Amino acid sequence: MRIVFMGTPDFAVSSLRLLQRAGHDLAAAVTQPDRPRRHRAGPPEPSPVKAAAQHAGIPVLTPESAKDPALIERLEAIAPEALVVVAYGQILPPELLDLPPRWCINVHASLLPKYRGAAPVARAIMAGEKVTGVTTMRMDRGLDTGDILLQRECAIGLTETAGELTRRLAELGAEVLLETLDLLARGAIEPKRQNPSEATRAPSLTRQDGRIDWSRNAQEIANQVRGCHPWPLAATCLRGQRVTIHGAEVGFEPVSMSAPRPAPGQVIAGAEAIIVQCQGDSRLNLLRIQFPGRRVMTAREALNGRLIRVGEIFAQTSSG
Repeated sequence: MRIVFMGTPDFAVSSLRLLQRAGHDLAAAVTQPDRPRRHRAGPPEPSPVKAAAQHAGIPVLTPESAKDPALIERLEAIAPEALVVVAYGQILPPELLDLPPRWCINVHASLLPKYRGAAPVARAIMAGEKVTGVTTMRMDRGLDTGDILLQRECAIGLTETAGELTRRLAELGAEVLLETLDLLARGAIEPKRQNPSEATRAPSLTRQDGRIDWSRNAQEIANQVRGCHPWPLAATCLRGQRVTIHGAEVGFEPVSMSAPRPAPGQVIAGAEAIIVQCQGDSRLNLLRIQFPGRRVMTAREALNGRLIRVGEIFAQTSSG
């Protein structure tokens, strides 16, 4: 099938590569322009999709906007049978949505209509979901509101982070995309409308999403730590310093405590984990942490270095 591929991050590369290996005619790859990617002041770098497409010899287009008339004219000249869109990063205009006879097909990292939006993986983990998945859909003018083509479920690991789950869903999404295109070519796929009453939102994460509120339940905070990894990273504050939490789990081990009850955020014990009081009787085990200007360290290293002491109380980070 003659395809124009539209995508930007690592999540999209698996689909691009699998389409090429399967023998599809990838006439062009459209991706975001080169931008600083490691930090704001860094040099412009190509997107992962641009790098992969160039390595594979696929022509690359990098418009500032999907509404660019020059892009629309170029794609009209290419005349693709389908547009495949995987985490491109922009809303497509009607001119592109209506262009290919075999639709604009999107790979989305959730079981739609749940978790519509830019951060479905992180939001599913933070909400405590046990199962998620991928959806291919026929794109329309809404945000992830198009008809469902295929779906496949995927269990979420108990300690799996958003970064780890995203990598697994990228591979699964590529497989489901390939199956979708095969069924579409044979006229054997029946689009299914989404039920809007079941829809939930998954907006982009901000640094605010990483701020730990120790008055919440330990399981909710553990989910927050996993969902905010690798960005924006969950964080708390100790003695005026930001403390980034890279790994945590709910604590179930009995801990002897004297009255009064520890305050939320108080360190109540420490050995292989730093045990912190949360809501009610729940406790969180901090496993890997980081102080400003230091490397990521284990709980034991932090305790041995007296960077954290039993009895101290973590506070919320500032809004910045």
